[in-house]
Amino acid sequence: VQLQASGGGLVQPGGSLRLSCAASGRTFGSYPMAWFRQVPGKEREFVAGIRWNGYAPKYADSVRGRFTISTENAANTAYLRMNSLKPEDTAVYYCATQTSYGGPYNAWGQGTQVTVSS
Repeated sequence: VQLQASGGGLVQPGGSLRLSCAASGRTFGSYPMAWFRQVPGKEREFVAGIRWNGYAPKYADSVRGRFTISTENAANTAYLRMNSLKPEDTAVYYCATQTSYGGPYNAWGQGTQVTVSS
C-alpha cells in the first residue's frame, strides 16, 4: 500500500488549499482514512477522517466548519479542502489509512507542508 500526499504550499491567512491523497496497492472499500498534521516539537494530531466510500466524516474541533474531507473512491483518492486558513494551521499534513477494520492507521503518506503566513 502506498499513499502520496500533495497540494501543500504557502497561503495567506484566510486563504484556501486543497490537499490530495492518492492511494495505491489495493482496494480500500470502506476502510477509514484520515488526515493528520504535525508541527516541530509537537505530537501528530488528528485533523479529519472519513471512510474511503465517503461515509462518516469527522473533524477535529479546531478545523470543523473550515475544512472538508472527501473521497473519490473509484480513483482511490482522498481530499482535504481547507478554507479560512489560519497561521496555526501551519504544519506538515499526512494522509493515512487503515487496512483492516479496527486496526491502526498503518499506511502513511510522506507529508505535504502547509504554511499560512502573510
